[in-house]
Amino acid sequence: MSNVHNNSNDPENYKMPLWFLRTRHAIYYILGIIEVLLGFRFVFKLLGANPQNGFVAFLYSISGIFAAPFSGIFDPFVTSGLAAKSVLEPAVIIGMAVYAVAAWALVGLIKLKVTR
Repeated sequence: MSNVHNNSNDPENYKMPLWFLRTRHAIYYILGIIEVLLGFRFVFKLLGANPQNGFVAFLYSISGIFAAPFSGIFDPFVTSGLAAKSVLEPAVIIGMAVYAVAAWALVGLIKLKVTR
């Protein structure tokens, strides 16, 4: 197994160490999972999903871990309808942006180490 990735079709990855490529893919994979969880939380809260449902309760509990650091920055907007209560949580949107920037910055720092 080679320690250097030689793919002439992708000039950015040309002669990058394999450990860097795997680390970058792992960081972006984890970011994707967090973004999907937060995205579902945002949509379900906005549409007024039933929090008593097992799947929705599970999703809220898991995604709440990632949304918690950003709660309280802005107050959520709540509207009560006839059948459901719709909640707009700006903390989730802020969290999605911050996690994306953090992952991008982490990959950039690792790339600096590789190119030196």
